[in-house]
Amino acid sequence: MNAISPPTPIIPDNAPFTPAQRAWLNGFLAGLYGGAQAGQSAAPAPVEAEDFPWHDPALEMEERMALAAGKPLKRRLMAAMAQLDCGQCGYLCQSYAEALAEGREESASLCVPGAKATTKMLKSLLADAPAAAAPAAVKPAAVEKKTALVRVLQASRLTLPGSAKDVRHVVIDLAGSGLHYEPGDSIGLAAQNDPALVQALLTSLSATGDEPVPCPDGVQRPVREAFTTHLDIARPQDRTTELLAMAATHPRHAEALRKLTDGDDDAEPAHADLLDLIEAFPSARPPLADLARSLPSLKPRLYSIASSLRATPGQVHLCLGVVRDLRRDRLRQGVASCFLADRAIEMGPIAASITTSHFRLPADPATPIIMCGPGTGIAPFRAFLQERAALGQKGRTWLFFGDQRGATDFLFRSELEAWLADGTLSRLDTAFSRDQAEKIYVQHRMKEAASDLWRWLQEGGHFYICGDASRMAKDVDATLRQIARSEGRLTEDQARDWIVALARQGRYQRDVY
Repeated sequence: MNAISPPTPIIPDNAPFTPAQRAWLNGFLAGLYGGAQAGQSAAPAPVEAEDFPWHDPALEMEERMALAAGKPLKRRLMAAMAQLDCGQCGYLCQSYAEALAEGREESASLCVPGAKATTKMLKSLLADAPAAAAPAAVKPAAVEKKTALVRVLQASRLTLPGSAKDVRHVVIDLAGSGLHYEPGDSIGLAAQNDPALVQALLTSLSATGDEPVPCPDGVQRPVREAFTTHLDIARPQDRTTELLAMAATHPRHAEALRKLTDGDDDAEPAHADLLDLIEAFPSARPPLADLARSLPSLKPRLYSIASSLRATPGQVHLCLGVVRDLRRDRLRQGVASCFLADRAIEMGPIAASITTSHFRLPADPATPIIMCGPGTGIAPFRAFLQERAALGQKGRTWLFFGDQRGATDFLFRSELEAWLADGTLSRLDTAFSRDQAEKIYVQHRMKEAASDLWRWLQEGGHFYICGDASRMAKDVDATLRQIARSEGRLTEDQARDWIVALARQGRYQRDVY
């Protein structure tokens, strides 16, 4: 028998508090009693011993650095990052900063959403404190994840003819892998570089492909194999441009490569892969072994899982945007997205692992949830809704979804409409930016529904966001603060504290990339 939980108390309008104080207290009580309703056995959330006031994506670099002034190097390094904890660098903001400060990580150019501004600030901070950034004598052991072989069964197109995007519904067979996941988790997949790109690179290097080179695991392999499956040739780091600069016999080539290493704003070629560098600087030809040694390892690509094991036993589903663009007269292809879309089915078994996430449904299915997932950001919310549908849960669920055009880019439309009809999904607000003269995005729909959104959150609702880290996530975060000010009558500082409180209660969760 389920225990009966007490109702969430609400501060009455005639209580001796200002509207801002009443809004804050209602939010606090909703989070407190929401946690109690989740079950008496639930462990209390750990108390964060240290406050990171700069860990706020809405703040500009100057503001973040001011807040971290006088702090230890690792905290100032953290403040220089984009504060999105998107994981594209292989770390979170805090752990990346600590790895740099302790010398366990050499590259200061891994923060993708922070881009050049973050790289330049990190390099400046490290240059001012070289002793603090010296390599540690002993590196902590890496946490091993279970890796198993899986097969890609399907990579069908979700977007319809006429769409400017190529979005795929990828289905992966877990049979025999022993892998297990929960809605909200991610899967890491070992992709391979495009064989045509590898051949073009070998040709530019005047290599046969059979020359032995070292790989990050310490094993010597033929350079073709190393470039295909072990080394990241799409995103060379500073140590590669440094090596090329030292090897360049042409002074202008060396100078241009040093500018790339320093992250100068006018450095060219911008956003270069290894082939760009080799073609642009023909006088820079270090030994193949040294070149391979300078390259980062080809890491598994993480994707938010778009399915529930209860609904799709033995399978992982993905919602995958295929990356292709023309730059410097050459078609560029996303390493993992094009591998999964074009070659993985014929490839056979590929290595995979599951990354457990903080991104979780509330323990109490009666807790209201608000999900904001434009584009492929819908992935974990399809998993959430599949899970709730499989369990027969009909709680209050609200989805904000957006893309370019409703006619061609309404991902999983039939499923969403079916869930809306049967009560699994109680509200769906859409924003298709190109369907009218003025572009409309999910944050505009949030503003239109500000009163209802604020009420859901005051009643203990959880807010989830998934998608683009560089723009959309910041815009949605800023919109939430604006709603807190307009509907809750909070000041700017109070709105910030309210957002922080939501996150600490586990009621504001982000899965951004």
